[in-house]
Amino acid sequence: MDGPTENLCVDAERLRRAREARHLSRPQLASLLGVSPEWVKKAETGERVIDRLPMLYRLCRVLGLTDVAELTGGQTSMPVATGGRLAHPGVEKLRAAVHAPLFVQEEPEDVGVLAGRVAQTWAIWHGVREQRTAVAAVLPDLIRTGHATMRAAEGPEKRRAAVVLSEVYALAQQYAAHIVDPPLYWTLVDRARMLAEQADDVLALAGAAWVTGNGLRAAGDTEGARRVAADAAETLERSTEDGSDRLRGLYGSLCLHVALSAAQERREGDAWHWWDKADRAAARLGTAYMHPWTAFGEGNVAVHGVSIAADLGAHGTALQRMTEVDPETIPSVERRSRLYLDAARGERARHQVAAALTYLRLAVATSPEAVRYTPAGRALAEDLARTAPAPLRRAAHDVASLVGVPAA
Repeated sequence: MDGPTENLCVDAERLRRAREARHLSRPQLASLLGVSPEWVKKAETGERVIDRLPMLYRLCRVLGLTDVAELTGGQTSMPVATGGRLAHPGVEKLRAAVHAPLFVQEEPEDVGVLAGRVAQTWAIWHGVREQRTAVAAVLPDLIRTGHATMRAAEGPEKRRAAVVLSEVYALAQQYAAHIVDPPLYWTLVDRARMLAEQADDVLALAGAAWVTGNGLRAAGDTEGARRVAADAAETLERSTEDGSDRLRGLYGSLCLHVALSAAQERREGDAWHWWDKADRAAARLGTAYMHPWTAFGEGNVAVHGVSIAADLGAHGTALQRMTEVDPETIPSVERRSRLYLDAARGERARHQVAAALTYLRLAVATSPEAVRYTPAGRALAEDLARTAPAPLRRAAHDVASLVGVPAA
């Protein structure tokens, strides 16, 4: 059984009143949040559950509220975090590469060599603690060289170059998540999709669906994300018997994508149905397999099991699943950090502040940037720094400092 948790769900009537007090229409609020008017309507009629800390804080900022309790009606005060999006020093160089003049002469590269560099950069993303800083050092050149290579290539090599460049933009989207303005973020997503379409390659298209789904879910459109990923997964499913390990890995990645989006919509049956599909796909691929950029494999399926339970509000189940996962079986450092962060979220929801702080410190120790540049990580760090009891306050402030959020 899951233990009692503080009600962190938005109260529909409170949300409506707060919006009207700001003299905002539903479309206006939707625009400020980066979601659809239908999303706002469902939230105000109680059809959509909003209980994730990043969105709760975001709503409060947009509506001019100072405490999450003003939206939830909860008894526990949760002052609104003052820190917004945290920029990374590499963003401007990335922006310059993305918007570089079209007729600037860049040296093309052999497509195979470029593909090797991209694969190596994905390995760096999953293998180091400061993944954004490491990848930011090479992404701009990969983008510029990728475009030069594609322009110089002909025939089948041009399509192959498009596949590789689409993977570059998929990596750029991972780097840019939560740290850049929406126009730049969606430019990266759209280019990954456009290049996959130019390549006319089913795996590239499925990868672009994974990228597009990430964007939609980050914008709060979990329904759209679920549809895009499910469509791609069902397309690949027909080829899993005879397909390559890479195809099966991407299929499993999309299944996890659907499962997580369904969990965030509180569609429990759908969430575990798609997670089961991913679990079977991972078992077939074996314990040593990891998709080179989605990190799909048995360990990642286990991490998503924790995340899904947490997003469904089943925090006891999430923590039980956490105890069954050996972090060393998760090759991706970023995903290992996410496991600890989800455990911290679960403990915080159960008012176990000491345990939440312990798991958050593990998440930061595993990958500081995976927490520092993630809204859920920053929100939790600031929340614990503000609400920790006196004996834990110094430790909570130390963690908040590492994450880069205000401690008071």
